Amino acid sequence: MDTRSLAVSMNTNFASFDLSRHLSPLRSTKLSPRSIPRASASISTPNSETSPSGNAINSEAISVKPVYVPTPPNRELRTPHSGYHFDGTARKFFEGWYFRVSIPEKKESFCFMYSVENPAFRKRLSPLEVGLYGPRFTGVGAQILGANDKYLCQYTEDSHNFWGVDRHELVLGNTFSAVPGARSPDKEVPPEEFNRRVSEGFQATPFWHQGHICDDGRTDYAETVKSARWEYSTRPVYGWGDVGTKQKSTAGWPAAFPVFEPHWQICMAGGLSTGWIEWGDERFEFRDAPSYSEKNWGGGFPRKWFWVQCNVFEGAKGEVALTAAGGLRQLPGLTETFENAALICVHYDGKLYEFVPWNGVVSWEMSPWGYWYMTAENETHMVELEARTNEAGTPLRAPTSEAGLATACKDSCYGELKLQIWERRYDGSKGKVIMEAKSSMAAVEIGGGPWFGTWKGDTSNTPELLKRSLQVPLDIESVFGLVPFFKPPGL
Repeated sequence: MDTRSLAVSMNTNFASFDLSRHLSPLRSTKLSPRSIPRASASISTPNSETSPSGNAINSEAISVKPVYVPTPPNRELRTPHSGYHFDGTARKFFEGWYFRVSIPEKKESFCFMYSVENPAFRKRLSPLEVGLYGPRFTGVGAQILGANDKYLCQYTEDSHNFWGVDRHELVLGNTFSAVPGARSPDKEVPPEEFNRRVSEGFQATPFWHQGHICDDGRTDYAETVKSARWEYSTRPVYGWGDVGTKQKSTAGWPAAFPVFEPHWQICMAGGLSTGWIEWGDERFEFRDAPSYSEKNWGGGFPRKWFWVQCNVFEGAKGEVALTAAGGLRQLPGLTETFENAALICVHYDGKLYEFVPWNGVVSWEMSPWGYWYMTAENETHMVELEARTNEAGTPLRAPTSEAGLATACKDSCYGELKLQIWERRYDGSKGKVIMEAKSSMAAVEIGGGPWFGTWKGDTSNTPELLKRSLQVPLDIESVFGLVPFFKPPGL
């Protein structure tokens, strides 16, 4: 989690998810005659239009122009915990967001990670504040892991120009540098207005994502690009749950309360995005590219964790979306007691196949880097995934209580993945194959530590009381709907 996820908790905080549109893999790349290469992710353009004209921030002609749609109230596929969770108190707190777009024809992905730390303090703490509240790190970070696993990071200790004003919807933004004479936005604005007011910054919603950030030179351990600029629209396909039903909290109803932190929510298990990304001196254009978003929040991260996410598969029909993650998380209490937590979840053919500690057992074998293996079963199905990479991986940052926004995990978007799901027979053996697919574009991550060697574990030690409580079909949103005054922020 980079700033994205770095975590797992059952309230797993860990996330990842994938959508596969069964896009034909390695379709021929469409290149522009311009000096900047272009990639097109699909020949269909339901949420875009073609335009030969220039755009407000680039004098070159573009062939893909995303269409902006303001975020409507009570939108379909909105998940619980889409909103901003900061409660206004001075307790230690961070919130992080992760957005990924995959371009199958180029076999490249772009992962955007945003974070805000201790927003009760809008700038570095004074000596008096340190004395009253203890040391805190503040600020807003923006990171991108992009093509060729190159990296970019921009960070400020101030959060005056960060906004996440909606308590119940996924809308956020920040201005690192305003256009001279212009006022920074404090809410979602149309893209043309954003470009008139923001020189360096970003804004993100379920349907729109744009920005321009510049590397601030703090990274000497990875290959970086100087700047990135992007605009793309998104059509959500999956939230978190079966299509046509009320969407669910990824980590269950306890995520509404400040226990088992950090919490984690898949906001969009799969979507289709259209637009463009300028990455250094390269330009990527795409139509209906598989995309994904998640978030986490709370007071801290798990001790160690792993994560696999994929948007593009071969061998399966229709949309497929995978999320698999696990970690060692601290239980609430005065003593340092830790437990294993993990999940494997797959959206396929409109249905969520959910393998979590409260409906079965999840097992894993993880190397410190390069190999991810997980299995799980519930009463009706069984799942197995295996991912590998020969890439070195790129260190990513996350908000930490010890060092602020600091390197805490390593990621790559070039994981080789195999995924299988079976029906479970009455005797516990594998039955009919539900789906079998593979990918060469899985996002893989290892974080925290220490990692002395291969970690083998499972969730068989999940406390029975916790299992039973999570099995209760409690619609926490509806409960607080009866007493909206007490509804927690973010829900």
